[in-house]
Amino acid sequence: MSELVGPVLAWYETNARDLPWRRPSASPWAVMVSEFMLQQTPVARVLDTYEQWLRTWPTPASLAADSPGAAVRAWGRLGYPRRALRLHDAARAIVMDHGGEVPSSLEALRRLPGVGDYTAAAVASFAFGQRHPVLDTNVRRVLARTVSGRQFPPASVRASERVLAATLLPDAPAEAAAWAVASMELGALVCTARSPRCGACPVADRCSWRRAGFPEYDGPPRRKQTYADSDRECRGRLLAVVREAEGAVPRSTLTAVWADATQRERCLTGLVTDGLVTAHPDNTFALP
Repeated sequence: MSELVGPVLAWYETNARDLPWRRPSASPWAVMVSEFMLQQTPVARVLDTYEQWLRTWPTPASLAADSPGAAVRAWGRLGYPRRALRLHDAARAIVMDHGGEVPSSLEALRRLPGVGDYTAAAVASFAFGQRHPVLDTNVRRVLARTVSGRQFPPASVRASERVLAATLLPDAPAEAAAWAVASMELGALVCTARSPRCGACPVADRCSWRRAGFPEYDGPPRRKQTYADSDRECRGRLLAVVREAEGAVPRSTLTAVWADATQRERCLTGLVTDGLVTAHPDNTFALP
């Protein structure tokens, strides 16, 4: 197992992308913001919004003092905008329960709104240099291929994956944190889902999947998400109109955005239920 760590760390030293949340100057809050934004969103789409966000709200207290609607508006077109509300809720909890400082313990991080096992481990590792398995999609794919000989990991994280990730962790916390980000980068740049660049992989000679002849995935069908004409697209269109308006938006304006009345009303109701949009008694809608 340890034969994987050294080559990947050496590869990372010369191949890592210069990303702002990885720089020594990045605060724990900056790391947390990046982790919220990077969920299901590529780095290239996150960069501009991330930098503008931290210029506007450089601390949890500055975000907590602003409205949830301001957070949703600043989230822009990153997608999955409920993340903006959860980040706003997390900022409030950090102010109320932790004196405005992002907590360093895994348990305290897990208790924050919108923070699950992965985000807690990532913030503890990347912001505080702690020793925790960090299992995002990229890391899981790297481990599935190099160690387990499978093209893809299971659809959801299994206990066996957590055990495997724990056995690979170097003993020194700083090295463990470096391994976490290095294996993640390897999955993002080399051991990619569709076209892995095995010729550039520092552990190709140790890869179980390669040694087995690259067997194709034989598990349950992998879910393919379609965006066109979906509820997600409809919600995005409706929210964009509300987000970009200077005041409340009349229902008639939203009616013109999406032709399918049943789908439109369902999605509008969902936006209100999720707290992303506020419905006013005069039949207008605005950010919270």
